[in-house]
Amino acid sequence: MKIFIAATSFQSSYGGPARSVSRLADELSALECEIGLWSADGSVRETSFLRARSRVRRLTGSLDKALAEYGTPDIIHDNGIWLPHNHRLAGLCRKREIPRVVSVRGMLEPWARQHKQVKKWIAWKVYQRRDLAGAACHHVTSAAEAESVRGFGWNVPIREIPNGVDLPQVTNSKPRTSESRIALFVGRIHPVKGLPMLVEAWSRVRPEGWKLRIAGPDEGGHRAKLENMIDRAKLSASCEWTGELADGAKEDAYRSADLFVLPSHTENFGMAIGEALGYGVPVLTTQGTPWQLLETERCGWWVPVSVDGIAAALNDATLKKPEELMAMGKRGQAVMIERFSWSRIAKEFIDCYNRAGS
Repeated sequence: MKIFIAATSFQSSYGGPARSVSRLADELSALECEIGLWSADGSVRETSFLRARSRVRRLTGSLDKALAEYGTPDIIHDNGIWLPHNHRLAGLCRKREIPRVVSVRGMLEPWARQHKQVKKWIAWKVYQRRDLAGAACHHVTSAAEAESVRGFGWNVPIREIPNGVDLPQVTNSKPRTSESRIALFVGRIHPVKGLPMLVEAWSRVRPEGWKLRIAGPDEGGHRAKLENMIDRAKLSASCEWTGELADGAKEDAYRSADLFVLPSHTENFGMAIGEALGYGVPVLTTQGTPWQLLETERCGWWVPVSVDGIAAALNDATLKKPEELMAMGKRGQAVMIERFSWSRIAKEFIDCYNRAGS
């Protein structure tokens, strides 16, 4: 099968899709699919998320140039909506009668639609609604996202496939880099991640012997606003910033964490949650993410999108003994190994492509 996979960017600062789309391409290639990978910003040339000896073809230039170089694919898999290149791909697929799978990537959720609302309203009226109605399949990563997409009333098949997660080598111990116990956040420093709620909740709880470690690239100066909140609340001694972490440093951060916290308003998946669980770290996140299994599998906290909900869970988590948190983390790690390996996810996508093309 010949598959053309398109994304907005493969820069690490773009967040989870930069890694997950690259990893999917690699795994599909390992299953004897011919894969062409293209990004709107040209960053596919430098991405570090593909394996060193990857068989994936990195395609550059305009969409027309990339497709001319690659040849006619059996399937085009577009990751994301709203942007001009997404509209261009929809038009090309209509003209050339190529089935198009669209990963909506949480971009139809209420919070996402309200962000930059005027531009999205115009795009919706001009092209976006029609482009989505013309897809061969809508890919979502959770049942909640499937329900949201289904509510628009398109007569388009919806396929629910979670992202895969790179699972680390299992170890029985964690390196200690601090005398304090660590609550870790990894992600973009962006309003959608809900960090103001986390800072306020941390201020209420002020857990003794704990530090809040915030890792990730700043977007739009949001970090400065959070630093002002932290200073005003006199939390500087218990909060620290690391900036964006390279892969080795990120691994160390996960292995040294006692708790992972992602207080997002909305996530279509939340790669960092899967990564944390893969490292055996229990997770505290909101019901804006599709991770109810934290409750059902007893490996974390899944709470309302509110300061009250986050604070109550923080209080509970930080009062637990280290061995209790480690036991929760081991349960989460077992779930990730069973359900979220990339080889399993890639096979589900091949079935999705076959159905979309039939």
